[in-house]
Amino acid sequence: QAGAQRGGWMPEPSEPALRRLSRHLLAHYQKGTRPVRDWRTTTNVAIDLMVYAILSVDEKNQVLTTYIWYRQHWTDEFLKWDPAHFDNLTQISLPVESIWVPDILINEFVDVGKSPHVPYVYVSHHGEVQNLKPIQVMTACSLDIYNFPFDVQNCSLTFTSWLHHIRDINLSLWRQPELVKFDRSVFMNQGEWELLYVLSRFQEFSVKSSDSYAEMKFYVVIRRRPLFYTVSLLLPSIFLMVMDIVGFYLPPHSGERVSFKITLLLGYSVFLIIVSDTLPATAVGTPLIGVYFVVCMALLVISLTETILIVRLVHKQDLQPHVPEWVKHLLLERATVLLCIRDRKKFSQSKMQSLDTSRQVENNDSTAKLTPYVCEDPRECGAVGGTRSALAFAGRMEGSAALQDVLRETTAIRQLLEKREEFRDVAREWLQVGYVLDVLLFRVYLAAVLAYSITLGTLWSVWRDA
Repeated sequence: QAGAQRGGWMPEPSEPALRRLSRHLLAHYQKGTRPVRDWRTTTNVAIDLMVYAILSVDEKNQVLTTYIWYRQHWTDEFLKWDPAHFDNLTQISLPVESIWVPDILINEFVDVGKSPHVPYVYVSHHGEVQNLKPIQVMTACSLDIYNFPFDVQNCSLTFTSWLHHIRDINLSLWRQPELVKFDRSVFMNQGEWELLYVLSRFQEFSVKSSDSYAEMKFYVVIRRRPLFYTVSLLLPSIFLMVMDIVGFYLPPHSGERVSFKITLLLGYSVFLIIVSDTLPATAVGTPLIGVYFVVCMALLVISLTETILIVRLVHKQDLQPHVPEWVKHLLLERATVLLCIRDRKKFSQSKMQSLDTSRQVENNDSTAKLTPYVCEDPRECGAVGGTRSALAFAGRMEGSAALQDVLRETTAIRQLLEKREEFRDVAREWLQVGYVLDVLLFRVYLAAVLAYSITLGTLWSVWRDA
């Protein structure tokens, strides 16, 4: 050995076991054929997945984007060796391009995601090949947004061989279904969606009585976290509806209630314009929350219409007819008893008395202006009496003419006062009808809002706890 070193020749060191094993396995390997010695042998591929993250849910295009850790293993009969010949090496990593890999795809694929490329697979001395890789999956999913924002989505991932029949490639589950179902060990639970469970099922699929294909379905069940949408969508709408109910306590004979409800209606319209981009949109249906917003808008319109009707009734009109007897019987007699609004009736009567007092003051002023020669100055009254006496003594023809003029003017004034009193009675009746009808319509409106709110709350609670 020393002589060899002096002569300049160095012996080659022994080749590493990994290189010798890799050259031994791939020297005569053919990756183009299924790795079985008997073609009647079925290659069994066991698959498994773990959901890592829910990246996005596109309701409009019905696309779910998830990030999963995918695992599969199978037995390659041409990748076996005796560990004793290779320094007891029992496992080696080989390039995935150098060996046969099953053509297992996901049927629901709609686009190729940005998945990292893993260039190697693990091979054991028994010929078991393990292919582990992360995949960004963009799949088609039938998304049901009717229960938004308390919706639960169930999307399937169907793994199958695109070419090989079940006689060539069969599929099985790597782990037990119970372990796959509640495995959240790697799931990122900080996004909008939370993972409930993953169901797995094996089935055979055939097209028009042709050969069967093996399929392994994974059902990924996810649920949306509704807190953000509850705060930004539901609470503002509820607050506006509460303010609309409170607006009924404004006096109906004033015009403030109409302007207040018109302002609420405009504010709700602006609110709907702002939140329209937040609501999910699909071509097949509308979420229930969209129906909820439309019904709330309709309730605001109904409330404004009721307010306009009441304001029209309680305001006096010169040519307004008397209240019909059936209206008096229904509203002023039966409705007041059924609705228990006797105190409200007294309140309305006190309001009417105050209105009558102000009207009487105005009438007295107008009467005084119309007949100043009758009772303002006693001397004028005396002069009129003296004139009547003189006319009585002077002649019947001249006295009767003057007396007729005075009686005619007095009769006209009396008729004017009686007509004004009749107008006041009509206005008093309509004011009382308006107050009773206002209470009746308010309670009907309040009952409708409460029933609608309880129904929606119950439905959303059931869907959330389902």
